[in-house]
This record gives sequence, structure tokens and C-alpha cells, in this order.
Amino acid sequence: MKSIPVLNNLSPADQTAWQALCDHLAEKSPAIVAFSGGVDSGLLAAAMYHVAEAQMLAVNVDSVVHTDADRTIAQAVADQVGFPFLMVPFNDLENEAFCANPVDRCYVCKYQRFKYLSEYAQEHGYRFLMEGSNADDAGDYRPGMRAVKELGILSPLADCGLTKKQIRAMAKALNLPVWDRPSTPCLATRIPYGTPVTLAGLHMIQAAEDYLSGLGFQAVRVRSDGRTARIEVQADQINQLMTKRDEVLAFMKQAGFIHTTVDLEGYRLGSNNEGIVK
Repeated sequence: MKSIPVLNNLSPADQTAWQALCDHLAEKSPAIVAFSGGVDSGLLAAAMYHVAEAQMLAVNVDSVVHTDADRTIAQAVADQVGFPFLMVPFNDLENEAFCANPVDRCYVCKYQRFKYLSEYAQEHGYRFLMEGSNADDAGDYRPGMRAVKELGILSPLADCGLTKKQIRAMAKALNLPVWDRPSTPCLATRIPYGTPVTLAGLHMIQAAEDYLSGLGFQAVRVRSDGRTARIEVQADQINQLMTKRDEVLAFMKQAGFIHTTVDLEGYRLGSNNEGIVK
């Protein structure tokens, strides 16, 4: 075991929680960590590395539903921390059930991915497979958690009761470059349930979000059914967006959208889930 860092710039309570997480992980090797490049799985991978060193492997499932930034950031975190890292190709669009985009699409996705990773773990001698859900996730619509439970995937951050705020604090103390990265769910989450997920639609959405990010909007979502782009930026930036109306509209039409709208409620996570009975 490596020497577990003492994170002195944490509050005493968070320092205790960090030690508790490491103690919890000490009996969970050899293990694979499903690593998306976000702060939750980033902290989990870093903690597991400090506990188990070469007895862990962070695996990034590389699919067309993820952005180029997701891939770049995942590699950057692995390089900085030094944990063993593998990026495996996976095409969600080969799954007809996923492409149909049902309300439980996340379950369909997670089940296939974790089944694949479970088989990989068994073939390569890893006893455990873990993912980065945290204690706050229980309050959101997350059908993918059913797949986690069905396949026996471990969720150490949630099991240790770690909140998003604590996770960010620990990641910052470890100097992880993703400590303040916004949540970045896959591009399929931008498509309303019932509207098929297609490669062309995903490319349109990523192009639009990359363009808006390039204009300086830090938190951006482009929700789309393939014809209409519904733009979400932070509420206090909506007026700024409207000053760029003509150029934004021109880009959206060039990207393939017929109509472009702005959501006056502003950016928020999971707006396509609003109205769903949990």
C-alpha cells in the first residue's frame, strides 16, 4: 500500500471521511474503477490507487455518446495521478434498445457497459468492480443505479456517505484537475425520451455545445429532438446569449437545426427528466 496522503487543507470532518474512504477501499482489491473523467470517479480512482497501487485499474469506456473533452480529461487525470489506465472502445449505438431512447435508457446503457466490464474483470483477475455514484445521487432520477445493483457493482463513495461537496473538497486537496469540473452526462441525455439516438444527432449536439462554450458560456446544454435546439445557459448569461442572437442562429442552422430556442429557466441538470414520475 502507498502512503495515504494526509489532506491537511480539509476540514477535520472531511479529513476523517477521507481516511474512512481509504480504509473502506483497503479490502477491495484487486479492483477495476469505472472512470468517466468526472470528479466522482476521478476521486475514487485516485483513492483506490493510493490504497492498492498496481492492484487497481481505471477503465474509461470510450463511446460516441461522450465528448472529445471527456476523453482528453480522463487521460490527463490518469497521467497526473499515475494510476493504471485503460480506454476501451464501446459503441452504445449498436444496441437497438439504447437507440430507441426509452425512459430507462440509462439502465439499458449501464447494464450493457457494466456487464462488459464485469466480464473483463473476471477474465483479468480483478475481484471487484466499482463506480463513482455519491450519496447525493439518491435524490435524482437515475435508472442506471438499478443496473449497478443487479450486477453487484460497488459504489464506495455512496457507501461511505460522501456528498458532492465533500468529493470536490477532497479532489481539490489532491490537486485533481477535475475537482471543479461541472457534471458532464453523456450526449444522449440531451435527446428527449422517445426520440431515437443517432450518430448524426449526437454530432449536431456536440458541435453546438462546443460552439457555445467557445463563446464563453461555461455551463451549456443543447437539448434537441433533431429539429429544434433548446439552448440552456446559466440564467444570468441569457441576456449575454441574446446579444449574440444572429451569429448563434446562423451557426445552429448551419449545424442542421431547423429551429433554435432559448430555455428561459436557464441551465440545470436533468431538465429532460422533469415531469417523470420516479
